Amino acid sequence: MADKEDTENSPAQDLVVTKYKMVGDMVNSILKLVINECKAGKSVIQICEFGDKMLLEETSKVFKKDKEMKKGLAFPTCISVNNCVCHFSPLKSEPETLLKDGDVVKIDLGAHIDGFIAVVAHTLVVGATAENKVKGRKADVCLAAQYAAEAALRLVKPGNDNYTVTDAIQKIAESYKCKPVEGMLSHQLKKHVIDGEKAIILNPTDAQRKDHDKCEFEVHEVYGLDVLVSTGEGKGKEFDTRTTIYKKKDIIYQLKMRISRQFLSEVERKYGLMPFTLRLFEDEKKAKMGVVECVKHELMQPYNVLYEKEGEYVAQFKFTIILMPNGPLKITSPPFENSIYQSEYSVTDEKLKALLATSADRKNVKKKKKKADRMMAENADAIQQKGEGKVH
Repeated sequence: MADKEDTENSPAQDLVVTKYKMVGDMVNSILKLVINECKAGKSVIQICEFGDKMLLEETSKVFKKDKEMKKGLAFPTCISVNNCVCHFSPLKSEPETLLKDGDVVKIDLGAHIDGFIAVVAHTLVVGATAENKVKGRKADVCLAAQYAAEAALRLVKPGNDNYTVTDAIQKIAESYKCKPVEGMLSHQLKKHVIDGEKAIILNPTDAQRKDHDKCEFEVHEVYGLDVLVSTGEGKGKEFDTRTTIYKKKDIIYQLKMRISRQFLSEVERKYGLMPFTLRLFEDEKKAKMGVVECVKHELMQPYNVLYEKEGEYVAQFKFTIILMPNGPLKITSPPFENSIYQSEYSVTDEKLKALLATSADRKNVKKKKKKADRMMAENADAIQQKGEGKVH
């Protein structure tokens, strides 16, 4: 039965690929809108609220007739600035953080349709333009993360293994005198599962390398390729910033407190096993109280806010790719502009330079491509007729 379900929910099915592409297009469009909001003087919490609102609105417009279909957030909008590594998505009750010119801003967000997930992350420097280029360590870390992500995109293919990717990311980061953030994972994505078993680890310690299994990539697998690189030691640590993002685990426990049970019930109904933010609950105070018992009994996985040392910078890029028989299908893609970054360093390893010089696009055979395009158009029409909704 499980095998049949896996086949039905695999990108081997045209309809599944169409859903992935549909949600990927939404996420790419919303990322661009969020990027436009990241200007000096803008409030981080307002940008996060804007991103989440757009993710919920756009996913609600499709498959309206299918009342049972789950859709919405796959990862809440996070705006992590400068030495903050990840998961900064503040609550309305918390002090306001305003962006400043020169801030290194990481945007991280995701959505799903029918459990099929598209995630993306992008780094920008506030106020940077072709005339006002990014230089020094900010440029180093952004270019290191971007080229490392591009290398990963080319190496995650059937027959290769996860540690080939780990080692390439390490070498590229080091060529810019930077380090990948230790222990960060890129997961395989499955229907309703954002953290599948197969994963790529960044900058592992000897102990992490022993504990983290080697695995081979296969056709029709989907991955969220997440690359985080730091100008510092590459070690993310918790400070006193409140955790606001959680994900329900697939386990059952009878909670004692009524407020905790109500909170858990709302999470199950609205978010299932997808990450969510406490900010989206009507009563923030009750949500903060309800989550405590859930975490204590390991019903919820917290996404803690991590930091590098003060004065360092962290950059992040994340793609979602499907491993198709004729090459990787990139369904989300951060819009990086190399021309506004100026670094004294570059990738020096000849093999990696050659790898980066290759195209990451799928092989195009014209006849096959025309047929595939026709099939995609037919599938999209079928979906829209079924779902009664338009994607903007």
